[in-house]
Amino acid sequence: MGNIKLHTDQKYIEALLKNDTAVLKEIYENFAPKVVGYIKKNNGDASRAQDIIQETLITIYKQAREKGLQLTCPFDAYFFLLCKRKWLNELKKSSGKEVTINEGIVSVDDESVRFAEETEIFNAKHELFTEMFDQLGKACKELLKVTFTIKSMEEVAQKLGQSYAYVRKKKSLCIGQLTQLVQNAPRFNQLKNLL
Repeated sequence: MGNIKLHTDQKYIEALLKNDTAVLKEIYENFAPKVVGYIKKNNGDASRAQDIIQETLITIYKQAREKGLQLTCPFDAYFFLLCKRKWLNELKKSSGKEVTINEGIVSVDDESVRFAEETEIFNAKHELFTEMFDQLGKACKELLKVTFTIKSMEEVAQKLGQSYAYVRKKKSLCIGQLTQLVQNAPRFNQLKNLL
């Protein structure tokens, strides 16, 4: 990525990764009230707001862990925009109607919008992968879960009590099946068009 200038709020991303309770408490104290207020004004309550906040923090954590999220904008704008969009998407799902996202409600900079969009795409891809992974057979799921944590196929074969050749071939077949499931999912083309 070259010379990107990290925002000082990268500390919040690092805190999520390290499960730093003091800084996590700071996130809740500094940024949650704005989200709760917004959700309460838009057909929600404090309980649902807390759920949205928690889901958003989990999404940010996953993106930081898996993709090395590097924040170049204020955390407040990025976090609020993600929560707001997650809430509006939930309203849209529950009402079955189109919900318009009016970005003029809150002043956010282009970087915050870009980061929020990247995180939403990451989350949608992650949800699609998880949903399709759950459709695999028990043997494939077990094999792939082991290969996610153990990189050596020899060790995987030993752990599963199978031959190296069998495990290698089975992994290839399982990944092929998972790829097919993902590519055949209706949401796959929508996500592909966003990239």
